[in-house]
Amino acid sequence: MEAAARRRQHPGAAGAPGVQPGASFLQARHSSVKADEAAGTAPFHLDLWFYLTLQNWVLDFGRPIAMLVFPLEWFPLNKPSVGDYFHMAYNIITPFLLLKLIERSPRTLPRSMIYVSIITFIMGASIHLVGDSVNHRLIFSGYQNHLSVRENPIIKNLKPETLIDSFELLYYYDEYLGHSMWYIPFFLILFMYFSGCFTPTKAESSMPGAALLLVVPSGLYYWYLVTEGQIFILFIFTFFAMLALVLHQKRKRLFLDSNGLFLLYSFALTLLLVVLWVAWLWNDPVLRKKYPGVIYVPEPWAFYTLHVSSRH
Repeated sequence: MEAAARRRQHPGAAGAPGVQPGASFLQARHSSVKADEAAGTAPFHLDLWFYLTLQNWVLDFGRPIAMLVFPLEWFPLNKPSVGDYFHMAYNIITPFLLLKLIERSPRTLPRSMIYVSIITFIMGASIHLVGDSVNHRLIFSGYQNHLSVRENPIIKNLKPETLIDSFELLYYYDEYLGHSMWYIPFFLILFMYFSGCFTPTKAESSMPGAALLLVVPSGLYYWYLVTEGQIFILFIFTFFAMLALVLHQKRKRLFLDSNGLFLLYSFALTLLLVVLWVAWLWNDPVLRKKYPGVIYVPEPWAFYTLHVSSRH
């Protein structure tokens, strides 16, 4: 009788001392989730990588080309251009695809950081939308991308001179603030996703043929992104962080899965293309003047206005 009364007063006495009834179950479940995350391997996301690569080429790389191809009469200079509509679509589709990519990660990623990164990405891309729209419209008036704002023929003689400061502010929003708020969260999201692309099975550390075919257009696009966006330092830092993570995980006998290999090979190809691009234009005196810093990475559109459009 006394033993039964003690059990009714202290229901946890029958188990381990000081442990709540469901604690052992929750601990076991938590350990099981961790084990599943370590052992889980996602198949190659051909659909998401294909859509992401396609929309990058069409909506980002193709944006300024569309502005030059479509007749100016269809999109007057005081209205949004076709490239602006491309940019608006990019600002919606890219965050959606990044969120879908994060959802398929075999590892649970920090949700708060993901949400803040996506919000910052959208804000930065939207700032860039406005600045880039005005900048590309100025090209129709004779603005030359290979020159600085104050050296441009259509800008340097403006009166009052404070107008030049306004154009430099617009350039700052476009090329510095917009790019930073756009690309830093973009690469951060890719790195966080990459951190979950490891498997304990070495046999699963390989890429299907479709992934190998996508590496070339993917790496080529990131070359455009790094050079035109002037984000070589951010890119190389991300790439080296990925390599360091691979070496760290290799000590734990964890290997990259197909999605991680796809990202790593795409970035490796990008680095190779950037090195070849810089080597090709190393002795260009005009571009050297515009990019005087230690890190010399000319923009493709600056090269276009200097060496291609000036001939026509």
